[in-house]
Amino acid sequence: MDDTTRAKYLSIALVTTGLIYIFAIYPLMVWIWPSGWGWAPAQPEYEQIIVGFYATLGVFLIIATRNIGAYIGLIWFTVCSNLVHATIMLFQVLIDRTELANLFGNIPVMYLIAGILWYLLPKHKKCSS
Repeated sequence: MDDTTRAKYLSIALVTTGLIYIFAIYPLMVWIWPSGWGWAPAQPEYEQIIVGFYATLGVFLIIATRNIGAYIGLIWFTVCSNLVHATIMLFQVLIDRTELANLFGNIPVMYLIAGILWYLLPKHKKCSS
């Protein structure tokens, strides 16, 4: 896949991810599937921090579609932070089986988002002075 095609699909992935981060995380954590997206017992303070962080990131991911080249660092941050967050949660699930539903909820979604964005990142960076 060439960089032009990657950029087109990356824009779609960034908007989709941004909208998920802005509009879906809170309902998933609180109403739709709390066991797969939150922690038991519920931790409202933690959930507010997570929702605020991901909503802010979502807004910037959508903004990034205007000039992907200028936001490569933000996209890499999204890839890496999803990998780190999902891996920490994976280890927490292995230690605390009461959180097993996260293994089928947010953990695979974070790995999937990281994988898609990584795959769609431009592979040929042109350097300018």
